[in-house]
Amino acid sequence: MKGIGMRDHYNFSDSVKNPYAKKLKKQVTIRLDEDTVAYFKNLAEEKDLPYQSLINLYLRDCAQSHKDLKIEWQ
Repeated sequence: MKGIGMRDHYNFSDSVKNPYAKKLKKQVTIRLDEDTVAYFKNLAEEKDLPYQSLINLYLRDCAQSHKDLKIEWQ
């Protein structure tokens, strides 16, 4: 039984590669401070974006600009 709109055969000869294939996302587990997550959730709400996407955009910007973190341990 075929679903609505299903065909017996599909023609993919004119298809193109996914231009975003190089930017596929990798799922990771990361532990973040609660106040950090709250900050990004609030900012994401203001920007009308999912907070995980906003964190990804921020981290991508850091990576592309080769941002370096200065840490001093006391």
